[in-house]
Amino acid sequence: MTTPSAPPALLWLRRELRLHDNRALAAAVGSARPVLPVYVLDDATPGPWADGGASRWWLHHSLSELAASFAALGAPLVLRRGRTAGVLAALAAETGAAEIHAGQPIEPWAIAAVAELRARLTIPINLHRTLTLHGPDAIRTQTGTPYGVFTPFARACRLRGEPERPVPAPSRMPAAIAPHSDRLEAWRLLPSRPDWAGGLRTAWQPGEAAARKRLATFAAGPLPSYATARDLPGVEGTSRLSPHLHFGEISPDAAWRAATAAGAGRGIEVWQNEILWREFSANLLWHHPNLPFAPLRPEFAAMPWRTDPDGLRAWQRGETGIPIVDAGMRQLWQTGWMHNRVRMIVASFLVKHLLLPWQDGAAWFWDTLVDADLASNSAQWQWVAGSGADAAPYFRIFNPVLQGTKFDPDGAYVRRYVPELANVPAAEIHAPWQAPDLVLRGAGVALGRNYPKPIVDLAAGRQRALDALAALNKARS
Repeated sequence: MTTPSAPPALLWLRRELRLHDNRALAAAVGSARPVLPVYVLDDATPGPWADGGASRWWLHHSLSELAASFAALGAPLVLRRGRTAGVLAALAAETGAAEIHAGQPIEPWAIAAVAELRARLTIPINLHRTLTLHGPDAIRTQTGTPYGVFTPFARACRLRGEPERPVPAPSRMPAAIAPHSDRLEAWRLLPSRPDWAGGLRTAWQPGEAAARKRLATFAAGPLPSYATARDLPGVEGTSRLSPHLHFGEISPDAAWRAATAAGAGRGIEVWQNEILWREFSANLLWHHPNLPFAPLRPEFAAMPWRTDPDGLRAWQRGETGIPIVDAGMRQLWQTGWMHNRVRMIVASFLVKHLLLPWQDGAAWFWDTLVDADLASNSAQWQWVAGSGADAAPYFRIFNPVLQGTKFDPDGAYVRRYVPELANVPAAEIHAPWQAPDLVLRGAGVALGRNYPKPIVDLAAGRQRALDALAALNKARS
């Protein structure tokens, strides 16, 4: 057994993989005890919400950088694998730990792991706000109930003022004697498919340093024009900070403060609203732990969804014959990320034009997104499906052709991710099945051969969705 010179404070890291503005880390260092940072890879406790493939790729690289950062402070990062509560309880006994510091979890499985850990141990387990702007139960209505609509929730958040002052990264740490640690490479988090790993590597640089650089670049550049540029997938108009925020490589407080420091303007206000949407989603998951798999509006449990494995597979592969949908799904597969406007388009197409359950879409996103956040992913899919809080009405059905024409007018986004259509004129690129044969031949496109015909007639799919909603409403009456 390893016996430190003084009982250490365990720093349980989960989704706060940073040194700057990390209140759990600051509290552990401030305990005046040796600090033992630890990360537990738990594939059992989360059940279906264990990290997906893209998230595991990101996690590998983020942990590698974080380990180097802790090593520079003289405090090795301990890696252990197994059920969270059991691993941490055993590590506390092994090291004689006097206390544990961690971020306040939002996900139901992580909350349950904390409860199990408290039942196993008698030492203090201190939870700190590391993932959200406010505590998960801090924003309530005047009657004390959780908010179910975004706008008043956002207003209540803004009334609380700016986030607390940032917590600086420690310049040194009183390190504990480190026990055995797993080798990161032994966890085999990286994808076995080199082409997928290569696409992720080309698109991203995980880690705290990259997150801080990306935030500074965005605040100094695209942020003022964010209100309009955010809807144009063919341009670099968004921050692309979502995976860094998900893994806690940067705090939401830092993102908010950077926007405030950039001045005033519509773009800044709209981007801060996106941070508040993330906050709203976390609030929903905290109060509704069934959010990832059950509709918030219970009547949608009886929605007459279809079963269509071929349609689902075509959607997953970006082979629906609808260019803006296929471009989005291929961007997702190639880079582990998808532009937010296109996320809404592809989600609407799946749950409305194809009438397939939103849970199928959420599961695919969970495995392929580098920013697969349980709260945001679940809330956004329910929003599109019409079954969530503050949801888009189910009868609001995005027309992917009109969406593509409006937000990708020259077809730059489609040409990038659907190269089969690269030579189709802009006027025809979002609905190639309507283009004259001469135009398609000139562009080298043979529908049904080198690019699929639409797997659903958009008008018929829209009507089928409306009929399903009418049947649902009739069954309720």
